[in-house]
Amino acid sequence: QGENLLYCFEVAPAQPALTQVTQCRTEGSTRGLAAVPRLALDVMACEVLRVLQLTDTALVPISYLVPRKSTQEFHEDLFPDCAGTLPATGAQAWWAGDSQQVGRVSLHPTRRSTETFSSPVIACTQLQAADASSTDADADRSGSGYSSPSSLASPGSAATSLSASTGPSSGFASSPSQKSLQSILGPSSRFRHTQGRVLHRDTHLTNLRGLSLTTPGECDGFCANHQRVALPLLSAGGQIAVLELSKPGRLPDAAMPTIQNGVAVADLSWDPFDPQRLAVAGEDAKIRLWRIPEGGLRETLREPEAVLRGHTEKIYSIRFHPMASDLLVSSSYDMTVRIWELSAGREVLCLQGHTDQIFSLAWSPDGKQVATVSKDSRLRLYEPRRSPQPQQGGPGPEGGRGARLVWVCGGDYLLVSGFDSRSERRILLYRAQALPEGPLSVLGLDVAPSTLLPFYDEDTGVVFLTGKGDTRVFLYEVTPEPPYFLECNSFTSSEPHKGFVFLPKTACEVQEVEFA
Repeated sequence: QGENLLYCFEVAPAQPALTQVTQCRTEGSTRGLAAVPRLALDVMACEVLRVLQLTDTALVPISYLVPRKSTQEFHEDLFPDCAGTLPATGAQAWWAGDSQQVGRVSLHPTRRSTETFSSPVIACTQLQAADASSTDADADRSGSGYSSPSSLASPGSAATSLSASTGPSSGFASSPSQKSLQSILGPSSRFRHTQGRVLHRDTHLTNLRGLSLTTPGECDGFCANHQRVALPLLSAGGQIAVLELSKPGRLPDAAMPTIQNGVAVADLSWDPFDPQRLAVAGEDAKIRLWRIPEGGLRETLREPEAVLRGHTEKIYSIRFHPMASDLLVSSSYDMTVRIWELSAGREVLCLQGHTDQIFSLAWSPDGKQVATVSKDSRLRLYEPRRSPQPQQGGPGPEGGRGARLVWVCGGDYLLVSGFDSRSERRILLYRAQALPEGPLSVLGLDVAPSTLLPFYDEDTGVVFLTGKGDTRVFLYEVTPEPPYFLECNSFTSSEPHKGFVFLPKTACEVQEVEFA
């Protein structure tokens, strides 16, 4: 009482005895709860439980539904026969040793029992003076599962009979042979109760002005490491603001030192092994490497540490190697993927085989392979140390509006976000070494114009998905076994995202069980 969370557990005679199934956040505080009898459930809508919540000002019904493809037929596995409403025996017969159970009735709408029972205490007070000799006859008739109006049913005996009939099941199933609730609903994620929350305002960086909101769809919009964040600005010359995360609060109204990139920013990325080096891809087909002084920018930077030349058209995206230092991969409108050795300032390999715009690329977690997804609805997998040609390929998302990919499940699978032919956003899971076989699973999410940006936490197996302009962040645990995607609690922000990035895992407050 007084809370606004309603938990649902499955109870089993074996360990684990209690398994949480779901939780429901109610609008008002709970002052009382009552379960509606199973005979009152909307079985054709697959309603397995209905709870009435009493709040300060209202009585609110809360319904639990099991998703099924068809609601036109009665599902026997969800609704076995339940205890009926006719008493099995009378009070005096029970004292005499009669232990019959309440008869069970079908929940099928066309096979419902129409028999009713009225307590003689309420229906006819004159029967209280009836001759006691009629009791024996009543007890004899009770063997048929129905007692005459002269037999008294006490609330206590009715409760005992119901408890015995339901047994040690979850409450959704009233038969010992009934499947467990989890087998009906399917497996659930260990992280389904993950809660996203906005940290205290003292940790925010505010008064951001002049941000560029026109970065290409292949770009995350900005980038961050455990020390600082880099934000493209709208002003001429491709300026980039670099802000220190250790100095939160309101930014000054006066002009701040920036990076003068010289051309509009197409993508940018921090070196994972050198937190002071920032790689910036420009619309002039060049990649500039900038070095941020210890402690942050104190004056405007105009000269990059190095400039990488090789692409002939605008660059889409850049990604640092996850294992080796001084290695960078880039993709461009010239339909090539190039690998750069930064210490030498030169291109070392050009990956071929693309016939259309490259939407996204990603290194495998072990750094041995590069995967790409492109506008020609194809996935390609490269092993740069073996060949500049793709080692294998497979069908990608159908739509040509945009796509992203990320390696999951230890690098054995690829998760791709994209669109179908009807512009529905969806995620697809592929076995990395069997791309020609197509996706193992496809999950449709919603209809929206922006491409979903996937961020994967390899420790928990949870993928976070959101798009520019969205307010919702989808969470799914990805598993290598069916059903592959296990839904977790989503996070909804009060304002649309202009960009979305994840900090390194070392920034998490592990004492608060923060994992992303």
